[in-house]
Amino acid sequence: MMAEEHHTEHIPQWKKDEIEEIKSLIKSYPLFGIIGIAGIPAKQLQGMRRDLKDIAVLKVARNTLVKRALAESDEDVKRMADHIDVQTALVFTDQNPFKLYKLLEQSKSPAPIKAGAIAPKDIIVEAGPTSFPPGPILGDMQGAGIPAAIDGGSVVIRETKVVAKEGEAVSQKLAVMLTRLEIYPMEVGLNLNAVCEAGSIYTPDVLAIDEDKYFSDFTAAIQQAFNLSVNAAYPTSATISTLISKAVSESRNVGIEATVFEPELMETLLGKANSQMLSVASVASGNNEDAVDDELKAALGAAATTTAATVTETAAEEPVEEEKEDEEAEESGMAGLGALFG
Repeated sequence: MMAEEHHTEHIPQWKKDEIEEIKSLIKSYPLFGIIGIAGIPAKQLQGMRRDLKDIAVLKVARNTLVKRALAESDEDVKRMADHIDVQTALVFTDQNPFKLYKLLEQSKSPAPIKAGAIAPKDIIVEAGPTSFPPGPILGDMQGAGIPAAIDGGSVVIRETKVVAKEGEAVSQKLAVMLTRLEIYPMEVGLNLNAVCEAGSIYTPDVLAIDEDKYFSDFTAAIQQAFNLSVNAAYPTSATISTLISKAVSESRNVGIEATVFEPELMETLLGKANSQMLSVASVASGNNEDAVDDELKAALGAAATTTAATVTETAAEEPVEEEKEDEEAEESGMAGLGALFG
């Protein structure tokens, strides 16, 4: 048999060192991610690296070396190779995935769009004045599809217009005019493709959390739980004060309705009895004026005067209340939340 010939690929030492460094970094940090760096100038990338130096380590390496380093790592780490783009870098940090994603998103900055680039969203030019005097720029703007005109000795944009829709390529003329108008549709920054932590891989769709919505959901859940606890008379440290106040109020109402003679209820019971007595006396006086004595007649007259004054005062205040209705309607959302607390 002929001896089988084997060919061994020669790998330069610097590549081996690079691969070992990547593997070492993966083992040294609890989290590492793959970042897209396409379109970021080298100078700006260096600045981003400096900004991250106290938080994370940014490592730029050839994709072939990154893939080899991942292939020689644990099984969970190997799966990160699926998230390598044309231009990528690695980031290593002690931060949790969500903080890292938020940090990278906040570090992005607006940038002008280049000719031929795809609009990442609808590009809108707002109506209004510009700082340009009349001249050739008017024709340049119109040629780029921007509705410009001369007004008051300067160039103005006559109406708000979408000059490029999301997904459309931006022409050379439009790209130049957008930059001159200081409209920067692009965002320059590090795009986190995926992160690996303790064997779990997180992608941007998982890491992009709407913090305001989560806070609102937590607040609503707390309010609903509080309301449920109070209505079910379930005592907790957060509801015990409200439950005691509610119990006191309900027991007081029961005492008044059942006419229980307790010191704390006597004033209310006497007031209730006096009101009922005046009602009976009023009916009796209406049927026969001699049915009540002069003292009762005086009491009935005083009560009638007080009632008339109250009605007049209420009528005078009605326009003010009507004016407040709109304000109360506007604040109905807050009132609804407050109602949950009783």
